[in-house]
Amino acid sequence: MRVIRRVKEMVKAAERWRRRGATIGFVPTMGALHEGHLSLIRAARREHDVVVVSVFVNPLQFGPTEDFARYPRDLPRDARLAASEGTDVVFAPEASEMYPAGCCTRVEVEGLSHRLEGAMRPGHFRGVTTVVATLFHIVQPTTAYFGQKDYQQAAIIKRMVQDLRLPVRVRVLPTIRELDGLAMSSRHASLSQTERRQAGVLFRALTSAEDAIHDGERDPHRLRRRISRLIQQQPRLRVQAIAIVDAVTLEPVKALTGRVAILVAARLGRTRLIDNLLVDVT
Repeated sequence: MRVIRRVKEMVKAAERWRRRGATIGFVPTMGALHEGHLSLIRAARREHDVVVVSVFVNPLQFGPTEDFARYPRDLPRDARLAASEGTDVVFAPEASEMYPAGCCTRVEVEGLSHRLEGAMRPGHFRGVTTVVATLFHIVQPTTAYFGQKDYQQAAIIKRMVQDLRLPVRVRVLPTIRELDGLAMSSRHASLSQTERRQAGVLFRALTSAEDAIHDGERDPHRLRRRISRLIQQQPRLRVQAIAIVDAVTLEPVKALTGRVAILVAARLGRTRLIDNLLVDVT
């Protein structure tokens, strides 16, 4: 496995693979790799001739009060983990490589980017779609892999690919969880032991709502109150958002029917937690 730091070198490697007829599986990450990322790499390895993992902490998706400076960075560790799963190349550019002087173009998916998480973090998804579109042009993947934990992000990227007719397939794989159900995330490294114990309540609240739906509950307002009560039993957790939306359009639902996504966001100390659950309502 090799680490590539320059955009031109990555483009040349991708062009060589393409000329040979090789397929490219791509896993974009911001590093601090965990089992969730590794599950995506394994899927890419099973399904493609070449596997590329990007490690790039994207400044465009962080707001002025967010944790860009604190975000964990350990490229040697990430490279070892990626190599252990059969990655061929880790693409780890500097910000100056991705956004050279004078770069002023941004990619934005209107509508989907401005609700839910986007309403709480203005500009966040514009940064995500800009970097993902840029990475797609550099790496030229056959398939790109994302986790369901970032559900809105995955929906937005799918729409961007559809609207721009980008020649890449987007695969969204199930969330990988800790033993207590907490969705794995690079940000959890900053939780204290007490905070980590409390964080598992998010998944318990989601599954409680799912149980209520299967028992016949169809009122999204009552479900949101149920989720909120459970989360707020933990003294350090602060609920930021609870939404029950159509799984495709992300529009809030007035009554539950078909496939819905239950999305939650909460703050625990200095760490922001998000999670979701898809439920088929029959």
